[in-house]
Amino acid sequence: MHKIAVLPGDGIGPEVTGAAVRVLEKVADVFGLELGFDYFDFGGAAIDAAGEPYPEATRRGVAAADAVLLGAIGGPRWDGVPREIRPETGLLALRKDQGLFANLRPARVLEGLEDLSPLKPEIARGVDVLIVRELTGGLYFGDPRGMSEAEAWNTMRYSKPEVERVARVAFEAAAKRRKKLTSVEKANVLEVGEFWRRTVEEVAEGWPEVALEHQYVDAMAMHLVTHPSDYDVIVTGNIFGDILSDLASVLPGSLGLLPSASLGEGTPLFEPVHGSAPDIAGRGVANPTAAILSAGMLATYALGRPEAGRAIERAVAAALARARTPDLGGDASTAAFTEAVLANLSG
Repeated sequence: MHKIAVLPGDGIGPEVTGAAVRVLEKVADVFGLELGFDYFDFGGAAIDAAGEPYPEATRRGVAAADAVLLGAIGGPRWDGVPREIRPETGLLALRKDQGLFANLRPARVLEGLEDLSPLKPEIARGVDVLIVRELTGGLYFGDPRGMSEAEAWNTMRYSKPEVERVARVAFEAAAKRRKKLTSVEKANVLEVGEFWRRTVEEVAEGWPEVALEHQYVDAMAMHLVTHPSDYDVIVTGNIFGDILSDLASVLPGSLGLLPSASLGEGTPLFEPVHGSAPDIAGRGVANPTAAILSAGMLATYALGRPEAGRAIERAVAAALARARTPDLGGDASTAAFTEAVLANLSG
């Protein structure tokens, strides 16, 4: 029995997570899996229920699970709470608590759906990028940090083991794809960037079959919108990965299409890239694609069943060919799109 800790979260989180769970239940039937789902409060919902975004009961549930499926967190309702108990602080704590140092964010333009991309079809065609973002170090976690009336300061810091381990994840992913890895930093002006580049080159010696190139983050941002199909796997630090993965997320046409996986030492976490979208919560129009594809990544990386992950991807592509939610210019409801995915799901 594989135990899945479900953290529906806030806004549209419960709606899209519910769709993903239904798909996983169908996958279990098709591929002969035994899955158990346990639900826990997280984010704003946990603040309302327990006074903190990542309560002890949720910590224990996450630690005992084989995978975590997260919906979305946050919203204006909790913007005024102290920083130490904001929903986002809970997410950072979960990642740190489980040692989830590598965030995988694929951005793929499906064949026949190039019209969804804001880019010209000839530029969008064939885009299939995987961004591997370091998740527990860098500027977001470095010390010292602080703020006074006169100034504020943060520290970008990486150790060699931190860079090595995320680089290994990226090289392993590239070796299974098109064998091309692009490492992104700002080595021309940042010592941390120079250190990152040198360390990645050392790791590359163990992966001679993977072609390694380096890009400065500003140039990479430009290349991602001018010729994104040239790139396969991209590895970068926390803040640059945050920015570049959000940039790449618009290439397929909607944040509602982008899944992610956070891997590391503890229980892996799978979640859609999009936010909680409180303005459409409860209306039944949220796009569940990203959550469903996150479930596909869960099948691949947490359950060790890549064939099930591929089946989910095929079912989503087939559903998108005939049913689209309002964010994609269609009129399908969350439930209707989920039914279309289920109808196309087979072994």
